[in-house]
Amino acid sequence: MAELFSDIRRFILEELQLFGDVLLVEEHAPDPCPPEPEDTSMPRRKKEAVQEQEPALFEEVIPRATNKPKEAWEDARSLDEMEKLISDCTKCDLYQTATNLVFGTGNPHATFMVVGEAPGADEDAQGKPFVGRAGQLLNKILEAINFKREDVYIANILKHRPPGNRKPLPEEVEVCLPYLRKQIELIKPKFILCLGLTAAENLLGTTEGLGRLRGRVLSYEGVPVMVTYHPAALLRNPNWKRPTWEDVQAARKLHDKEVAKG
Repeated sequence: MAELFSDIRRFILEELQLFGDVLLVEEHAPDPCPPEPEDTSMPRRKKEAVQEQEPALFEEVIPRATNKPKEAWEDARSLDEMEKLISDCTKCDLYQTATNLVFGTGNPHATFMVVGEAPGADEDAQGKPFVGRAGQLLNKILEAINFKREDVYIANILKHRPPGNRKPLPEEVEVCLPYLRKQIELIKPKFILCLGLTAAENLLGTTEGLGRLRGRVLSYEGVPVMVTYHPAALLRNPNWKRPTWEDVQAARKLHDKEVAKG
């Protein structure tokens, strides 16, 4: 036994002389920190790559459905039927101060249509458009271009009188304008004459002034439109009667031209 230890001591001393103080590790020596054994009781799932999404800068807005159920007057086949269906309209507050709904008057098949702003005191009292002093002047203007009042159709942007004859409010026009559009659809005029800026800007959706609109041929759904002064404005400023006369002469010529087309 002593002889065995002596041989081992001699071997170690020889190794030290050859390699110095170096710890020799076997090529396949066990790892001093081996990994934990893998749990094979359950099959391993591969990690799925997670794609990071960039945060949205703006929240997506889903538009609300705007399809409103049809109202009965929208399917009216005549002006008389439509007038009966909207006679009790309460869509804006004007009905609370008005006496009558002023629907319109004239030939239901007119080729020449006149559009004004809103009823005044006389119109509210009688339930008909343009029956006061401005209406009497309108009759004379029509007669000057060889039209009787019964030949044309006359209507307004609003069907109820605004208090104090003030300018129509946007919310009032919004609920009332569809009535006028339906009237135009039923009448199918060949020409429309707008009286005053309020009528023109609301029917045509324009922001141009009266001075730029006068003398031009505009269009509503393919129907030629011209704009002139409101008769009430002529009562306040007689100097505008001459240019109005020129406007309506041009309007009559254009109307006749459209009628001739068939």
